[in-house]
Amino acid sequence: MTDYAVVNPATGETEAAFETFTDAQIEDAVTRAASAAVTWAATPPAERAEVIRRIAQLHRERRDEFAAIIVREMGKPIAAAEGEVDFAADIIEYNADNIDKITGDTPLDILGEGSAVVRRAPLGALLGIMPWNFPAYQVARFAAPNLAVGNTIILKHAPQCPESAALLERIYRDAGLPDGAYVNVYATNEQAATIIADPRVQGVSVTGSERAGAAVAEVAGRNLKKVALELGGSDPFIVLSTDDMDAVAQAAVDARLDNNGQSCNGAKRFIVVDELYDAFTEKFVAGLAAVSAEDPTQQDTVLGPLSSTAAAERLQQQVDEALAQGATLLTGGTRNGTFFAPTVLADVTADMNVYREELFGPAAVVYRVADEAAAVALANDTSFGLGSYVFTTDPAQAERVADAIEAGMVYINLVLADSPELPFGGVKRSGTSREMGLLAADEFVNKKLIRTA
Repeated sequence: MTDYAVVNPATGETEAAFETFTDAQIEDAVTRAASAAVTWAATPPAERAEVIRRIAQLHRERRDEFAAIIVREMGKPIAAAEGEVDFAADIIEYNADNIDKITGDTPLDILGEGSAVVRRAPLGALLGIMPWNFPAYQVARFAAPNLAVGNTIILKHAPQCPESAALLERIYRDAGLPDGAYVNVYATNEQAATIIADPRVQGVSVTGSERAGAAVAEVAGRNLKKVALELGGSDPFIVLSTDDMDAVAQAAVDARLDNNGQSCNGAKRFIVVDELYDAFTEKFVAGLAAVSAEDPTQQDTVLGPLSSTAAAERLQQQVDEALAQGATLLTGGTRNGTFFAPTVLADVTADMNVYREELFGPAAVVYRVADEAAAVALANDTSFGLGSYVFTTDPAQAERVADAIEAGMVYINLVLADSPELPFGGVKRSGTSREMGLLAADEFVNKKLIRTA
């Protein structure tokens, strides 16, 4: 039996398949991770940092191999895949470089005599359930900070990323982690639930859809396990004022096409004040229409295929449904297999399904609003709350809007600015946790109070 296979979305060919683990293999993985948690937690932070730094180095040394695998698994253009591996290495290295801050005591000012500190201690073995859209980056966000604090990792990668999963396990092993500190499992959803329920496993982190997050959280809650959720998004891109419309429109194009339009925090709803709407929309539509979906193995490709036939069919269904309900198609709306033309919808109203949905692909919706207040109201009229983008020449307005937006992240006058030191996460149905930055290491740690007379 196998659910883990590399089906190249650009060609439709199955290039590799891996057997799903038996229950005995799952038991062995949990046993090894739980055993390694004891020795890894006892390893001095400086020694842990050296191993983690070596993991980053191996990402860079095996960059070409890793990037080629990512292209085959989910269709990311090769240049973007190379950039993803580089970014994953940066995140891992950041955690090695900052391990003293991650593991150090936090002194407390107390009312009485004596002293008090908060000391961070690892919880033990953790399960990570990772998605297909960033096979290297997502794992780095979860694994690196948790290894830094002394936890161990059981990693269930997406079924369409088994080669990435295997390569990652080799990298972590070759870097010098003790046996069991990072274990890959080709597990079914039912086996994942068994792992979560196992008393030797102390928590679970999932990056994926709302449905996947709810299912994992239900099992975790039933077993009183800490759960971290990084879920979907329908991020607003708000244009309030600008002295360079060409730059704003290009930023919008870049933000929508990043990762073939398959980023949880990609800009998807473009909300523009009335006096700028026509100029922005003309340039935005022209910019998207100038890009075609091409062979992802070529260095100059900007937009590759969607990750699977099912993903392309789902996006086509959403676009067709929006048009049937009265939306206007400004460009695109068609596909050739998994290759989807950049698409822009207008005249979308609150009674249409697409108003509430996440478009996971190179499709955008543009909205005309009267003013700042209307822009914020529309931006917040969603069940999601991951990222957001605000373009304005007024610093005071930028501060007001940033405070008013219901999202975990606000980027002002820039896009694609994620960085290892910046926390990533959302609110509402976009998730419950933070990854990256120093906050990432606080998700699965015992913040132990030590009070001394």
